[in-house]
Amino acid sequence: MKEIVLNTNAPAPIGPYSQATLLGNLLFVSGQIALDDKGELHKEDIKIETHQVMKNLGLILQQAGFSFEDVLKCTIFLKNFNDFQLVNEVYGSYFQKNPPARETVEVSRLPKDVNIEISCIAGK
Repeated sequence: MKEIVLNTNAPAPIGPYSQATLLGNLLFVSGQIALDDKGELHKEDIKIETHQVMKNLGLILQQAGFSFEDVLKCTIFLKNFNDFQLVNEVYGSYFQKNPPARETVEVSRLPKDVNIEISCIAGK
């Protein structure tokens, strides 16, 4: 049975979706952008933006009893692929060993005109 996951310390969904859904031992976390729990966007630079996205993912993972070590796969959407190295530097700091599978794609536009969005799937 599907369970909806909500962490009120992470930004509320901005559309008709859940922060995450849990099915058995698999957690599907919706794409996160650099909104904080007060609805403020953090787009000062791509590194700050990426840290906020990863913080949001971490809060949602934690709410469901998971951690970054449980992440199986991530998808990164970038507005500008020239930011790849800086994003990779920040992203990699959250996955020190045994990083998950991943793809990174450049897209023309993201919600609220952010520069990055990341979703993930975790499992135990």
